[in-house]
Amino acid sequence: METYLWITSVWGVYLTAIVFFGGMGWRIYEWSTTPKSAVRLGMFPKPKSGAGRFAKLLGDTFIAPQSAKIEPTMWTFAFAFHLAALGAFVGHGRLIKEFPVLPEMLGEAGMNTFAAWTGSIAGIVMLAGVLFWIARRTYGPFKNLSVPEDYLLLFLLLGVVVMGDHMRFVYGGTIHAGVYRDWFMSVLTFKPAFPSELLSSNVSVSLGTHMLFADLFLMYFPFSKLVHSIGAFSSNLVRSSE
Repeated sequence: METYLWITSVWGVYLTAIVFFGGMGWRIYEWSTTPKSAVRLGMFPKPKSGAGRFAKLLGDTFIAPQSAKIEPTMWTFAFAFHLAALGAFVGHGRLIKEFPVLPEMLGEAGMNTFAAWTGSIAGIVMLAGVLFWIARRTYGPFKNLSVPEDYLLLFLLLGVVVMGDHMRFVYGGTIHAGVYRDWFMSVLTFKPAFPSELLSSNVSVSLGTHMLFADLFLMYFPFSKLVHSIGAFSSNLVRSSE
């Protein structure tokens, strides 16, 4: 099992970083060298003031009101998923450094309880979102519009979420966040090592598989259709400009 962890949670992390940042650099280069349109592409109606255009830009990017009008059910699941994913991303910040205020306010036991509740809710909401997208592409009219890449992306995302939930609900109380932090910081400082508590626990299987799916998802991300999410800001900027 230690070999599996080294492959997925050490060397896999380094390979993922190279492929992800290299791929995103290539994408940004492509975007920056694309010839600009000779005509203005802003869409009517547009706010007259710069502040109004900036507010519209933020709203179109992070709220997507057009999607809410066209398909409210899909928008609801998508918005909930992204909100939960943001919460999970912030929660994973504990892998680098413990939050400076909450532990002092809640105490160690209170902080662990707070993290367990918020992490569990985020994991359930994200799982519901992925399952909805799978069902949406498997049944109904969207099945005819789906391509193998859609299912591959959803499969990888499902693996990340399911194994993350497995770690939370099955082993959530057995391994403290500080143990994961010791492992993750050792990887970031290029001195990889696994704490004995991690190696001796069955959570190592879940962690390794969680990281395997995360590695594959992030490596594929720059070359997939999901990369549009990075370019949404710039495209909405064009739509909101004069």
